[in-house]
Amino acid sequence: MYKDILVHIPTERAMRPVIDGSIALAASLHAHLDAVAVGYVATSAAYVMEGGAAVAAVFEMERERAVERAEAALAVFKIEAANAGISHACHPLGAIPVDAAGSLGEMARLHDLCVVLQPDPEHGSFDNELPREILFQAGGPVLFLPYTFRGAFKARRIGICWDGSRVAARALRDAAPFLARAEEIVILTINEADTVPGDASAENLAKHLARRGLSARTVDLPATRAEIQPAILSLAADENLDLLIMGGYGHSRLQERILGGVTRAMLEAMTVPTLMSH
Repeated sequence: MYKDILVHIPTERAMRPVIDGSIALAASLHAHLDAVAVGYVATSAAYVMEGGAAVAAVFEMERERAVERAEAALAVFKIEAANAGISHACHPLGAIPVDAAGSLGEMARLHDLCVVLQPDPEHGSFDNELPREILFQAGGPVLFLPYTFRGAFKARRIGICWDGSRVAARALRDAAPFLARAEEIVILTINEADTVPGDASAENLAKHLARRGLSARTVDLPATRAEIQPAILSLAADENLDLLIMGGYGHSRLQERILGGVTRAMLEAMTVPTLMSH
């Protein structure tokens, strides 16, 4: 069960989707919710620290202003969390992007689940980078909420994106608390005969879930590599899915990010909340 959840609250992008979604989730699970927001210090300000005490004072002033921006973002969360009556805490940070990524990665490893906002390719911000960093540093499940998401989060109808791989299996295990509460589960494969190992077939996965008291049906779709992500989202719309579960492929550092093609496409065009594990 998810009892300790971390949510990243953006300071340079719309924050309402993750505030509303994470609070509704924490309330439904009776979980504690830690909210962290980062005010970014310009990288150039950090580099001038070698100039001595005067420039170090300038950097500290910039950091304090960054913390104030983080606190302003968290003030909105704090009001909503208090109104919802959930256990919560706020963590404002002021840091250069690389340090912020490291800090959030370390915090994420101590939580059962992380909630982040889908990156927006048309909005340049370090708030786009941190969700990806959390995915690759957390060592656990990360729930991406679309930036178009509105209202309370629910996960009654769940789709499992299955290719029989290690990362898909990791995501499946990490999503166990959601699956246990689901009303309907759909196992989605793409070109299963060519891509999914026989012993890890969708049919065998359905049998495995049945032993846990979970009923699931399978859907196999034909698609070229370029059509995989649109096919997944089309099925999600047709099935009225609340949540997708999938592996997060690739590896990441703030200065060098390599994402798998489907993972990248999903993050760019996500229309339904998606739980990823790496």
